[in-house]
Formats: sequence, C-alpha cells, structure tokens
Amino acid sequence: MNEIQKYIAANEPKMMDDLFSLIRIPSISAKPEHQPDMMICAERWAELLLEAGADEAIVMPSEGNPVVYGQKLVDPAAKTILIYAHYDVMPAEPLELWKSQPFEPEIRDEHIWARGADDDKGQAFIQVKAFEYLVKNGLLKNNVKFIFEGEEEIGSPSLEAFCEKHKELLKADVILVSDTSMLGAELPSLTTGLRGLAYWEVEVTGPNRDLHSGHFGGAVANPINVLCGMISQVVDADGRITIPGFYDDVEEVPGPEREMIAHIPFNEANYKAAIGVKQLAGEKGYST
Repeated sequence: MNEIQKYIAANEPKMMDDLFSLIRIPSISAKPEHQPDMMICAERWAELLLEAGADEAIVMPSEGNPVVYGQKLVDPAAKTILIYAHYDVMPAEPLELWKSQPFEPEIRDEHIWARGADDDKGQAFIQVKAFEYLVKNGLLKNNVKFIFEGEEEIGSPSLEAFCEKHKELLKADVILVSDTSMLGAELPSLTTGLRGLAYWEVEVTGPNRDLHSGHFGGAVANPINVLCGMISQVVDADGRITIPGFYDDVEEVPGPEREMIAHIPFNEANYKAAIGVKQLAGEKGYST
C-alpha cells in the first residue's frame, strides 16, 4: 500500500462524512424553491476548502446563485492551477425510479447512490481531498485556485459575467475540470475538448384552426411535417451539418493528434452493447 492509499484508508470515515454532508444538500438550481439550499451548499464547500488547507475560501455573489472561490498561494513565481466544478445538481425526478432516497447517500455494490455523488460533487471532492493531501504533506508546488459555481445544470447563465468581473482574481496558467468522462474504470482519461451547445427556437405556423384530416389532408401542409423536414435537412447523408457557416471556425484535428487518439483502447462491439444499439452513426471520414 503506497502513502496515498494509507492516507485514504486512515481518513476514509471523515472523507465519507464530508462528502455525504454535501450530497445531502438538495442544491437543485432548476427549482426556485431550492434557492436557500444553494447558499447552504456553497457555504459548506467554503468550509471544506478551508479545512483542506486553502488560505482563503469565500462565497461570492453573482447575478444568480453564489460562487465559491478559494485559493492557496505557495509562491508568486509558481504556476497557478484553477480548479473548476459546480455544486448544483439536476432534479431527482422521477422519484419512483430510485431504489433509495436521492439525497440520502446509500452504498450499494461499492458505489455511492445519490444525486450529485457523481455529477459533480464527487469529482470536485476528489480534487479537494487530493489538494488536502498535498498541503498536509508539504508536496504542493503550485498555486491553486478554486471556482465552484451553482448554475451549470441550467447552462451557467451567470458564470461569464462573474469571470469578466473577477478576471484578475481568477487568473491562472491552466484550468482543471473533472466534470468529464473516463474510458473505463481502470483507464484514467484526459479530456482535452468537449462539444458545446447552441440553441434555436423554431416556430412553424399553419392554418388558422385545427383542420380535419379527411377534408384537408393532402391539400394543406401539416406544420409538424414541415418541421420534421427542416430538422431532417440539418444533417446530410454523410453526417455533415448543413447549416451555412457552421464549419467556418471549426479547427481540423491535427494528424499527430488523430494518431494519438487512434491508440486509445476502444472496442466498438462493447460500445454498442453498452448502449443497446446495433449500428453507429457519424460524419463521414471520422470513426467513433
């Protein structure tokens, strides 16, 4: 057993209590009635950051839910890592599908079952405890900053303005985010890019009232069919997006990077079996 494993074993009961204290807070950003829980969760995170060895940990206001900021400065000349996470969670409904209470953690089959145990309180907790280990053992060589927001699950509407306002405070050499995926339980994975999101609302109008299909079918276009036709044309037969200008600022993946990606262990049959599909799709020229 190495030193890190010994540290985890010796401190596991306290670590579990700390993690569970976070999970038990129903910090659901999508529901206004949980507004008080957002502040409670932010304050609990600030406490845990201070306990872990941060020089400073404060709850800061934003245009929406509060933001937790913490830092540990070891050397002005050292590189600075900014750790991002979010403390809000998705609603737990439908509740009848849960085998246990969503905000009362339960350990089954060596897994913690609860809302937020994975996304994103679990990952953030791992980073904070790794930081704690480095601080306690005098191993921290870089400055570390933390920013934990409470609106990721609703699209982070306040984060950009917060970052603009506090640009100097958040200044760092690298940003570390672990709200991502792993290729397998025994295969640590480094995510270097994620897909973004873009939203449009399209409204299709038709006749001035509901029409009887027997009288008007075939004579008047059904708005649903028109909308389906529009959607079907967004991607062509080769999987390429047809929206004009969409690819203008999309960077080509360099050859060496594609070569590196090609060495990632990947079993297409297992991939399809895991998600219950018989066939995969994608843009021509790119493998899954």
